[in-house]
Amino acid sequence: MSIKLGVPSKGRLMEKTFDWFSTYGIGLTRTGSEREYSGQVDGVDDVELVLLSAGEIPRELAAGHIHLGVTGTDLIQEKLVQWDQKVAPLAELGFGHADLIVAVPACWVDVDTLDDLDAAAAAFRARHGFRMRIATKYHRLVRAYLHDGGVADYQLVDSQGATEGTVKNLTAEAVADITSTGETLRANHLKVLAEEPVLRSQATLFRSRVAAQSEAERATLRAVEDRLGL
Repeated sequence: MSIKLGVPSKGRLMEKTFDWFSTYGIGLTRTGSEREYSGQVDGVDDVELVLLSAGEIPRELAAGHIHLGVTGTDLIQEKLVQWDQKVAPLAELGFGHADLIVAVPACWVDVDTLDDLDAAAAAFRARHGFRMRIATKYHRLVRAYLHDGGVADYQLVDSQGATEGTVKNLTAEAVADITSTGETLRANHLKVLAEEPVLRSQATLFRSRVAAQSEAERATLRAVEDRLGL
């Protein structure tokens, strides 16, 4: 039996992941057409390449369907309850950097910290009769961050599209989203709170803690980790 390695199926994440493994003498190659999510692993025996979306990889690791997977820290911690009991981070890959931040309209000159946001949220509810809306895809992480920061009187609204545009479109008063350069935020007249971000994320190699392993598969995992210097 072979162990399964899940890798993002397209774009720069896939290319950079292939490059990262190649520096350790492990060749990853996509085979078939663009619609076929299959590939080949050279340089280490009994490893099967599985191409998945970055968002699917946390679920497949937690279900034990794959033994190793490359995805963002943000996706692991957002999608998996008690994530550290289900997966173990093995190596940060040094790319795919992005911060999960909270941003408010740039014209809110008195709102720069979480304390300021809490005061603004209370004033907003008193004035409008409903809670300030914060648009995000990251409900679990943002809710915990705002709770720890003492922010109340807000509601999270789901955004699966262009989160930065929700304030301009009047469907939210603030946003919590992933950013790497901040350019899109600035283009939408938003500013990031002057606090540590909710999370600093990057592409990371994770190992499933729950995937069943035979003795041969454990030996293969050790061989892969040795090759990667882990």
